[in-house]
Amino acid sequence: MAVEEKPGVKSSSSIVPCFLFVELVIMAGTVLLAYYFEYTDTFPVHIQGFFCYDKTFSKPYPGPDDTSKIPPVLIYSLVTAIPTLTILVGELCAFFTKAEGTQEKTIVTADCCYFNPLLRRIIRFLGVYAFGLFTTTIFANAGQVVTGNQTPHFLSACRPNYTALGCQSTMQYITERRACTGNPLIVMSARKSFPSKDAALSVYSAVYTVMYVTLVFKTKGTRLTKPTISLTLLCLAMLVGVVRVAEYRNHWADVLAGFFTGGAIAVFLVTCVINNFQQLQPSLPPPRPQRPESVLGMPMVTLPCVESPLEKLSGPQVRGGGGCEARLCSQKRGRDTHPLSLT
Repeated sequence: MAVEEKPGVKSSSSIVPCFLFVELVIMAGTVLLAYYFEYTDTFPVHIQGFFCYDKTFSKPYPGPDDTSKIPPVLIYSLVTAIPTLTILVGELCAFFTKAEGTQEKTIVTADCCYFNPLLRRIIRFLGVYAFGLFTTTIFANAGQVVTGNQTPHFLSACRPNYTALGCQSTMQYITERRACTGNPLIVMSARKSFPSKDAALSVYSAVYTVMYVTLVFKTKGTRLTKPTISLTLLCLAMLVGVVRVAEYRNHWADVLAGFFTGGAIAVFLVTCVINNFQQLQPSLPPPRPQRPESVLGMPMVTLPCVESPLEKLSGPQVRGGGGCEARLCSQKRGRDTHPLSLT
């Protein structure tokens, strides 16, 4: 039994299978890949060599990431909580105020299941955000694994035995895998610097939320609300990168690469995947050309007129002159005199 189309209601039989067998599968694969990059040694880190007594990597060891002024737990909590609360509040306000561009139809499937547009928009925006969050993690971890760039405190964590390695000058390059005598876990962490994952996640979260606030929020009576929220979020993300550099955990190049990675992923998802948080507007059909005047309800076929050279030369003084306009006027007068005539 087919579902009758009602105003504000749209029937769809593909939304549930597409969500279960396509989107959830892609999301599960993304989460699984991020887990393997983060918590397993499935993808070994590239081992780069180093110069003896290199001052670029001789900064003091700042301690584990948990002792940082902005620890990873705080970063992960903020990049999860701030966008989620912002999208929930924004969608609730837009739904109850019936903001333009946010009102969608209710989806009916299987003649029984109704998908509210408010719930659909929240799941869509938060689902895309979560997908981008794991994608950013994958990109950052993949870059760290492939490059193997050392952190500024690499030599302090590595503790190489320069005497056993035969280091006579700073120009000697060490490529031995067993050159480090420090804690293997700390040394491995010190080889994962480019790009900065914390900087990438922070900027991704900030840019995604800023674009949502800018494109969805309708603030009447004030011009400073959206700029204040946007600049605050961007400053918090930039502060993460500054702290990473100040604590000798990353180089400036690592932080800038993380900023670019997170920002690019956020802009791509917002503009190309969810259409700037706006409802897709159906394209209007092209207007039909207006028909010429008709006589007795029958359309009149107009034929093109071509002026002759004699009419152009003779001008209005020559009998029969006047060109196409004169003939059209005479035809019109003829139709007025003989209403039953069709020519």
